[in-house]
Amino acid sequence: MQKIRRDQLIAKASELLENGTVSCVLGWGAGEFGYDVTPTVFKTTEDLKAGFVFNDFCGANFSKYLVAKTQKLEGKILVFLKPCDTYSFNQLLTEHRFDREKVYAVGIPCEGMADIAAVKAISGEGVSSINEDGDKIVVTTIYSDKPVIIDASKVLAERCINCKSKKHVAYDELLGDEGDVIESARFDEVARLEAMSADERFAFWQNELSKCIRCNACRDACPACTCEKCVFDNPKSGVENKAPANSFEEKMFHIIRAFHVAGRCTDCGECSRVCPQNIPLHLLNRKFIKDINEFYGEYQAGAEVGSRAPLVDYNIEDLEPGEVFDRRNENV
Repeated sequence: MQKIRRDQLIAKASELLENGTVSCVLGWGAGEFGYDVTPTVFKTTEDLKAGFVFNDFCGANFSKYLVAKTQKLEGKILVFLKPCDTYSFNQLLTEHRFDREKVYAVGIPCEGMADIAAVKAISGEGVSSINEDGDKIVVTTIYSDKPVIIDASKVLAERCINCKSKKHVAYDELLGDEGDVIESARFDEVARLEAMSADERFAFWQNELSKCIRCNACRDACPACTCEKCVFDNPKSGVENKAPANSFEEKMFHIIRAFHVAGRCTDCGECSRVCPQNIPLHLLNRKFIKDINEFYGEYQAGAEVGSRAPLVDYNIEDLEPGEVFDRRNENV
């Protein structure tokens, strides 16, 4: 698969702006650091040339941003979608969360995005500059004048290492090939956790979730979390605390959120990508996906617009709760 270039995306966006197909572009803009890429709206070719970015750190899934942007911006929005993004795009359409007629989607190929935490594990902290050189990432830090050269394939984000699909399932136009659904080892870590004893699993999640600072980044970035009012922001709910009053509260937030997106999560990995504490939150969602596949038959949220998740589509062949527990006990 040939890597898409920044100039190709700018050329396509400029063409669509100039011929009136779209009125603005939802793309990647430069942040404070080279790896701090920020979703940005561009309205002119000049804006694109000055600020549009496309590099190994453009992992943001733009699908969720369409919910707000299609309501606020006039005209049609151009959005660039990586294969994994298109599943969230379809799922949000299934839930009627944005107006499809106000979006022009261009599918772009993706070889995987870098994990800045993995980069820093090699280069060290204090990154002062970060650039691409072919398939290498060149990093300098405030602690050394000598650049650290890293093979981009060695610092891929976990969700890219275990990518579920290179296939675009939604688009108006493609740059490159449509892609294919690929073999994935994304459930291997879930299976490893399942093989633990109950006490070991509790200790694992107690250690991970105790790091949570309740910044709500996972909720805010998640394409499946689009409620206009969240229960965790309700001062009358008793669960709106930023700082958990006890160890139960820090677990409750993430467990409730995982249940909330069960059957709707496309496994895009945004929750883990934006977590400042590097908590592997995607594993909670993958556990639900794995169970749904095993109990009700394989299902991929967002593969088709209008598909009904097993949890909301009852039929007489569905498992009863007792059968679920029996199957789980067989694997103990």
